[in-house]
Amino acid sequence: MKATNQPSGITQRTDLPRASRIVVKVGSSSLTTLSGGISEEALSSLVDRLAAVHTSGIELILVSSGAIAAGLAPLDLGRRPRDLATQQAAASVGQGLLMARYTQAFSAHGVTVGQVLLSADDLIRRRQYANAFRALNRLLALGVVPIVNENDTVATHEIRFGDNDRLAALVAHLVKADALVLLSDVDAVYDAPPNAGGVRVPRVDRDEDLASVRVGSTGGAGLGTGGMATKIEAATMSAESGIPALVTSTANAAAALAGEDVGTWFSARGVRRSTRMLWLAHLASTRGRLKLDAGAVRAISAGTASLLPAGIIGVSGSFEAGDAVEITDAAGAIIARGLVNFSSAELPQMLGRTTQDLGEDLGSQFERSVVHVDDLVLV
Repeated sequence: MKATNQPSGITQRTDLPRASRIVVKVGSSSLTTLSGGISEEALSSLVDRLAAVHTSGIELILVSSGAIAAGLAPLDLGRRPRDLATQQAAASVGQGLLMARYTQAFSAHGVTVGQVLLSADDLIRRRQYANAFRALNRLLALGVVPIVNENDTVATHEIRFGDNDRLAALVAHLVKADALVLLSDVDAVYDAPPNAGGVRVPRVDRDEDLASVRVGSTGGAGLGTGGMATKIEAATMSAESGIPALVTSTANAAAALAGEDVGTWFSARGVRRSTRMLWLAHLASTRGRLKLDAGAVRAISAGTASLLPAGIIGVSGSFEAGDAVEITDAAGAIIARGLVNFSSAELPQMLGRTTQDLGEDLGSQFERSVVHVDDLVLV
């Protein structure tokens, strides 16, 4: 195997064949039949393409949807359930069936696969993050193709990825991948529906390159429905943190991984953030807001200072210590997100006061920052 934990300098789509490590995500729409079950033909066709790439020496991590869809028929469910509990039940039944099919299809190529189920906690809490990193790297070192999915059986509305596109972007950062490839039933990002004369957006180097893409105009998935929208969001999130991404169709998987001119390429820009900071910046569900004075805004905008109570002029929302909050300037413009060290009930008595004053008045537990710089990300 040629792969390492170091980036391979992938800057163009033509570089993909020489990548060391790629994360590939496939959506349910690319794996299911019209009746809602898993399509053996579609799954086998995808595996044929991925196995060939794996055999060439590229380490692959496959982030696959489809567990809930696979669980519908055994539970006599005519359509995808809307309530969380039934979704969890379908995922519990379907995940084993999906893995069995992947295991069989990959084994025909002599490739071993391993199941990895992740929750948001696994990528934002330091101990679980380290465990997930070690497990995935060990699987790759052993020549295994990890198949990753969100742990839907125990996920809650409050703390979940919400979409495997975003999970794939975080996994790409977790494993220090060279590139992220997002596969669905739409072959690229378009500036209007393809059947209405829409033009493919071949590459995105900056946000302005998406200015012509209108909500609801990206083809079958629809930007406004959460399909293409989340792919653009995930690809942008990845690119802005140093990992290029490609959005294309499952039918184009072989061509995409061969470096051909298909799909929409999101070129890398910016520096790689930690996966935890990516989650905080893009995915964390915020519970409240902290409003700052001008001095505090200047201090945290430098990216090297923690948020102290002296600079906070307002608190809104209901949250506990450890929750994510938005941080705004005096006019209400969001400038950062962070994990707060105090609850919304504790903070009002602390506003505008120094930590020394708080320690003397309320106790030593109040002699600390409201949001530590290590738990704060500028947006």
